[in-house]
Amino acid sequence: MTYIASTERYQSMKYNRCGNSGLLLPAISLGLWHNFGGQDVFENGRAMVRRSFDLGITHFDIANNYGPPPGSAEENFGKIMKLDMAPYRDELIISTKAGYGMWSGPYGDFGSRKYLVSSLDQSLKRLGLDYVDIFYHHRPDPHTPIEETMAALDHVVRQGKALYVGLSNYSAEQTAAASKVLKELGTPCLIHQPSYSIIDRWIEHGLQDVLKEEGIGTIAFLPLAQGILTNKYFNGIPQDSRAAGHSVFLNENSITENHVHVAKELNELAAERGQSLAQMALAWVLREGKVTSALIGASRVSQIEENVAALENLNFTSEELTAIDSIVEKYLGKKA
Repeated sequence: MTYIASTERYQSMKYNRCGNSGLLLPAISLGLWHNFGGQDVFENGRAMVRRSFDLGITHFDIANNYGPPPGSAEENFGKIMKLDMAPYRDELIISTKAGYGMWSGPYGDFGSRKYLVSSLDQSLKRLGLDYVDIFYHHRPDPHTPIEETMAALDHVVRQGKALYVGLSNYSAEQTAAASKVLKELGTPCLIHQPSYSIIDRWIEHGLQDVLKEEGIGTIAFLPLAQGILTNKYFNGIPQDSRAAGHSVFLNENSITENHVHVAKELNELAAERGQSLAQMALAWVLREGKVTSALIGASRVSQIEENVAALENLNFTSEELTAIDSIVEKYLGKKA
């Protein structure tokens, strides 16, 4: 059956301006880091993309190495584009990245001009697209001059292969340096993608100040701390969860007893707000308008629906914010 997008898709989603640009991004974006690769059920990923767009999510975030296997998330999204989303291409913001190991040899990793330009060419083939809307350098490269890496980002924009460029995982100092070079080249940095959540607040110690000063937007990944800020782990590690598998990013040791205590107490506060813990965690990331978009992951359609519903209550009282800080400090020994 031919997919026809909901005519009400723009009625309830909130859109925020990305830095000093003319681009608006949805407050909730969908990331394809997990659950969209070659080892996953294609029709489930397809259903999540379609439902996301019906809910007003226009931004879909990928990277060259997402899968597994690497490249398969882009391939599957390319299939979804061809089957369902092609008529809506001009309503979509599609981003991809390069910066981690992707192919063998000295040219398939980090931040050289050779790697970034070649990687984007490969990504466009897998996606079946002429261009992406945002192309990120996925992580800093300590061995390549920042001028070379930023010149590569500027180059792909001038080629018409990307409309905007962004950075991910850059520190405050690295972001300031990169932004300076990009401005001199005439392709300003649109957006920065850092990790950020109630229990991971490193960007508050300098990076947010740089982003504001430079007019760069922010899209936060891991706003739910890989499920820690949900009810998933209240009663142990579910056998079907990623933490119970062999992920190098999350395992049973990543979820401590103190993390569970934090989540349970935060859950009580969320209930008082009429939200799930996940919804409150997303609202917290988006509070005060400092973050343009919260980048969610999902394994099923219902999670996307729950997360988007977080936008129904984005306001916090000073008492609620103090309570959240106190809970985090009580169990993790820090407010940030």
